This record gives sequence, C-alpha cells and structure tokens, in this order.
Amino acid sequence: MRRFLVTASVLLALAGSLAARPAGPSPLPERLADTGGGTQLITAEAPGTDSDRGTVTWWDRRADGWVAAGSAPARFGANGLAEGATRTQGTNTTPTGLYGLPYAFGIKAAPPGTRYPYREVGENAWWCQDNASRAYNRWVEPRPADCRADEAEHLVTYTVQYARALVIGFNYDRPVRGRGAGIFLHVDGKGATAGCVSVPAAAMDRILAWADPARRPHIAVGTESGPTAITRY
Repeated sequence: MRRFLVTASVLLALAGSLAARPAGPSPLPERLADTGGGTQLITAEAPGTDSDRGTVTWWDRRADGWVAAGSAPARFGANGLAEGATRTQGTNTTPTGLYGLPYAFGIKAAPPGTRYPYREVGENAWWCQDNASRAYNRWVEPRPADCRADEAEHLVTYTVQYARALVIGFNYDRPVRGRGAGIFLHVDGKGATAGCVSVPAAAMDRILAWADPARRPHIAVGTESGPTAITRY
C-alpha cells in the first residue's frame, strides 16, 4: 500500500509539473489583429524589413482553431519590406498588410483542383503600372493607348515567375497613384522580387489546389516584430 501511495504521489507531482509549464505559442493566425474573416489564410513572414527571405504558410480554420496546411520558403522584394499604407512605387519593397486575393492567373494552365477564378496569360496580356493610365494596377488585354509599354508588365515574358500566380489585392480596390501596382504571389525566379512574394513552383501549385474562394482566403504580409509586425494586421 505504501509503495502505491508513493507512486501515486510521484505521478501527481509530475502531472502538476507538466500542467505548470507554460503553453507554447498559439498558431500565428490566432495572434494576428485580423485574418480577413474567412476560414483560410496565407501568412508571409520575414525576419525584418531588410530581409528578402522568409516563410509562407497556408492555414485552415477549424472548429478547434487554425491549423497549418503547408509551408514553404519565400522571397520578398530586393529591398525588403515596407509598410503597405505608405509604400512608394518602384522601391523594390514588398508591401506589408492584410490583403484579399482577387483571382489567379498563369502562363500554364491551372493545376488540378484549382477552384479560384483563373486567367490564362496570352500574348496580349499586360499588367498596367502607368500612373497616368485609367487602367492603373489592372490586367489589360490588349494594352490601351494610355498605358505605356515601358510602364507595364508584358505578363507572357515572365515565363518562370508567372507560370502560375495569385493576385494580391494591394492598392487594388481603390488604387492610389504612386503607391504601387502588380503585386502577386508567384513562382520563384532567380532571386529576390521587385516587390512580390514568391515561392517554389511546387508550393505555388499546392496553394492553388488548396485555396477556395468560398472560404474567403486573405494574405497577411509582415515581419516578426516591430512596426510592420505581421501580428498588427
């Protein structure tokens, strides 16, 4: 009996010790100020604003909370990240913030399982970045006369990066001239981006097969801490 009591006391002490241990950090989406109100979320997090590398993770919200569905290394702008609300076009920075994902596009056909609206890139497809154009920060096909070719991206020429992509809704709904245009989640190129977020091709395919517009996915972009901390958005 005495041995039983000692064993029980030890087990109770161990249980108390385990219960007293601090819990690990909650999943990243649960620490964000806003997740967009849907049940899917992509996070793109960099160590700091001077970083051009980080991590993209895609999440599902379930009854018991947010669960990671996948993760991949990410590339950001060559000059790091900048606050999306005050970013300046042409700075090669990735805008931080929380954004919708209007639609997907690509030079290649949509991967199997894609539910997102998907536009295939043809020879006449451009993304207008001309601040003087009425089509600023919009897909145009063909390119209108008021959108200069040297102020637009001819999408079909980016055979690697735009093989498959998702439009990030930065400066999209009500475009502010000079803030920036053509910010996407796309396939990795040779290095850092001009302001987009990029991931390996296999990860891009997985994201497109996972994303469900009925679940209102958003993307949160930010840093681990500081004024542009991803948890602020």
